[in-house]
Amino acid sequence: MKISKNLFATFLLLLCFSITQLHAAGEMKEPMHPDWSFEGPLGKFERASLQRGYQVYTEVCSGCHSMNLLSYRNLIEEGGPEFSESQAKAMAAAFEVKAAPNADGEVEMRPAILSDKFVSPYENEQQGRAANGGAYPPDLSVMVKARHGGADYLYSLLLGYVDAPSDIKLDDGVYYNEYAKGQKIAMPQVLYEDAVVYTDGTTATPEQMARDVTMFLTWAAEPKLEARKRIGFKVISYLLILSVLLYFTNRQIWKDTH
Repeated sequence: MKISKNLFATFLLLLCFSITQLHAAGEMKEPMHPDWSFEGPLGKFERASLQRGYQVYTEVCSGCHSMNLLSYRNLIEEGGPEFSESQAKAMAAAFEVKAAPNADGEVEMRPAILSDKFVSPYENEQQGRAANGGAYPPDLSVMVKARHGGADYLYSLLLGYVDAPSDIKLDDGVYYNEYAKGQKIAMPQVLYEDAVVYTDGTTATPEQMARDVTMFLTWAAEPKLEARKRIGFKVISYLLILSVLLYFTNRQIWKDTH
């Protein structure tokens, strides 16, 4: 019995050590937490930031990443960037999509319209992998909800590129990022000073661009966030008023029994 207990204790020690080593190997740095305007029960998206975020996505991210769940008409809907209809039409027309086959069965290209989905940078996944050394850039439509840490994680990941420590070796096409799992990522750094020229004159620092595009991606993942919060606020207000009325009604009914 004594030998069995010793063996069991040794097994537990080795198991704990192995788990600790595995955790350390894939350990991720705690993401930064900016002061997001959409947080809290009454939080809202900043319209100007959403519009700048769309510009960052279009000029920086859309060359590799798709957003297949969004249509150009979503850009004018309430609760989103709220571009004007003419602005959204011009933005859509900057891209081309396949038209319906003509009488000869030929498929030509036409400017995109509001009802079209965001144009993908690749015809198919194989083309995307071939252009990125075998790694397929994920669709960003719901990326904020698909990654643990959400907006904080994406914001931190975009700003987490630093020189790798001397004891870490990186393969070709792999980059060091403090916030990536295992600190290694296939996506290169994309946000540099003045990588875009904001149409509203805002200075395009990496931090500003990361904040704006993260806000845009958060809206893309939760386009009804503001409406949901408004409904929740009304429901809570109704329940509070109802609770007060019921309390005083109850007191009125039972006041003569005391």
